[in-house]
Order: sequence, then C-alpha cells, then structure tokens
Amino acid sequence: MTIAALAEANFETHIRRNPYPGRGLVIGRSAAGDWVLVYWVMGRSANSRNRRLTAAGGVLRTEPIDAARIEKADLIIYEAMLELPGVYLVSNGDQTRTLHEALRAGGTFDEALRTREREPDAPNYTPRISGMLAPGDDVAPITLSILKANAADPARTDRFTYRPAPPPPGFGYGLTTYRGDGDPLPPFVGEPLWLPLPAAPAAIEQAYWDGLNAANRVALAVKVVAGGGSRLRVRNRDGLAQTP
Repeated sequence: MTIAALAEANFETHIRRNPYPGRGLVIGRSAAGDWVLVYWVMGRSANSRNRRLTAAGGVLRTEPIDAARIEKADLIIYEAMLELPGVYLVSNGDQTRTLHEALRAGGTFDEALRTREREPDAPNYTPRISGMLAPGDDVAPITLSILKANAADPARTDRFTYRPAPPPPGFGYGLTTYRGDGDPLPPFVGEPLWLPLPAAPAAIEQAYWDGLNAANRVALAVKVVAGGGSRLRVRNRDGLAQTP
C-alpha cells in the first residue's frame, strides 16, 4: 500500500467513520511543502462543548464560552499551541506550558514530559498527546509523545515517544486521545498515523472539519509555519472563526 493510500485509509477509518477520536493533533507538511500543525477538540458532555479555540499571535488556547458553567477547568482550559524561536509546540493539555518552560530553560522534550502523567479523569484516564516541530532539524524535525494509563495498573503511566523521519509533502503524523467511543473511552493504541495534508490551509481546515463527527466536534485549528513565522486559522462550532 502506498503512503497516499495508507493516509487516506487512516483518515477514513480513524477520522471520518469514527464517532469519537477525541482530541487530536497532526504534524507534517502540506502538499505545497509548508510545515503544518493541526489540532482539534471534540466533546460529548456539555462541559467539554462549553469551550472554543482562540488565537493570539502564535498562541492557541481553549477558553470557555460560558465561564459560569465550566467544570474541571484545569483539564479543559489550556494553551494548545506555544512557540519558541524555531520550535512549535502542540498538545491536548497544560503540558504545552510544561514543554515550553522546560525548553526555554535549556531542558528537553523528554525531560519535560517525565514530570507529567496521563490525565486524572478516571475511568477514562485520558492520554496526554504532545508534539514538537523543529523545522531546522533535518534528521528529526517532528517529535510526538503519548502518555497513557498502564493497562494493568492505571495509577501508572506508559510513555511513548516517536521521532519519525521527515514526511514527504502532503502527509503528516497524527495522534488522537481515543480510538473510538465507549464507556470508558478506549485510548489510542499503536504508532502515529499517516494522515493527508492538502496544499492550502483552508483545504486542510475544511477536510478535517468535515471529517470529524458533526455531533461531537468542537473546534479546530491549523498552523502553517513558513518564511520564519507562523499563521493560525481557527474554526469553532459556535461560529467563531479566526483567519490570518
């Protein structure tokens, strides 16, 4: 199977036909050759749906739509994308800030995540998924991580880090928190997924927005890294959108 066929098959199975992949991220290169980070939020509960994504500069964050109705803010309100010179971070929780602070202080991606565990939301124990793009690194520009509960003892965390080879234009590597709906929710398993990335940022946004389950999708963002800077597109189920 070609990479193109595999990426389309993964998108069809894990995104389009999947009612609940949960939060997800993709890092790769658009068909136009630009580096791209994609992040999305899904929600089954009123609390999870009571939020949106907003962008300011290179920072992407979740924020409440109705602050008076927010519960467990520490798990659902966070910075999803942050930047350092030549480094672009994305994650599904406040570990984005952990990574940012560690790297700024001279630490490493792995050292930062050693201080974190899967989310404490029993019985789901939502995995923490994180990614780093360093376009100047020709060998391993992408680093991905998933921290998830150990199957035998969910009080402990299994830690997986991936540094795949640079993808060809038109493809990226993706992680999601879950592999489908359920109670409790089944965590993602396996290696990062090959997924497609069309040429234009608007086409990437539309493809993933349309692919995500309409009842459960909450928000989506696409960051393009080019020309020494970045630009963000944001789309929310409540209608709020931000484009460059």
